Formats: sequence, C-alpha cells, structure tokens
Amino acid sequence: MSSSKRDGAGEGQFAFDGLDRVLHEKARLGILSSLVANPQGLLFSELKSLCDLTDGNLSRHMQVLQEAGLVDVWKGTQGKRPQTLVRMTGEGRARFLEYLSVLERIVTNAIQASETSRTTSSAPHSRWGFNPT
Repeated sequence: MSSSKRDGAGEGQFAFDGLDRVLHEKARLGILSSLVANPQGLLFSELKSLCDLTDGNLSRHMQVLQEAGLVDVWKGTQGKRPQTLVRMTGEGRARFLEYLSVLERIVTNAIQASETSRTTSSAPHSRWGFNPT
C-alpha cells in the first residue's frame, strides 16, 4: 500500500482496504475487544454475556476466529462441569491492534474531510454545474 493511501490522501481515500473482514464483523469485533482487554482469556459463558450472543452464534464466530489463527480455544472441566476457555493468540493481538490503527485513520480522515467540507463551500455540488433549487 502506498504512503498516500496509508495517509488517507489520493485515489481510493475511502476504499478502506485495511479493514479485515474477519475482524470487522460486529460480533467478532466484540469478541476480540473482550479478549484484548482480558489477555488471560475468558470463559465461553463470560464471552457470551459480554457480547450478548447465543451459544450457537458465539460458537460459530469462535470457529471463524480460531480458523483464522486469531484465538485459541481450550476445552476442559471444572469439577464436573465442562468449561471452554478462549484466549487471543499473539498473531490475533497483532492483527487486531493493526485493525484498530486502520479504524483510527478512518475516523481521523472522516473528521478532517468533514471539517474541510464545512470550510470550503456552502454549495458542494456547484463544481458539477448542479444547483439545487
């Protein structure tokens, strides 16, 4: 990626190529946000509650994240009860932090674009010969 795209200038400024589809899905974003804040990992039931997901929904999203190498899943027991522990991998942490960096650039670019458009022209479409009536 060229530096002009990285800085949000030039062609494709709003293409958001750096967004990772695996991470960008709402439920997976919630799961990874929970896990990055809890490096020791979280139990399935804790993730389920924190992310407001059903058992099946959480299981499916964890499978996607595990296949992508972003989380590790351990199954065991505590007493007679089965327990599932989920923890972010080193690669998962690095990819998630890079993803957050891309989101930060997107927000910064959007704010800057909004401020620039407010200060330039009150008739934004006049450059195309369009004049609202």
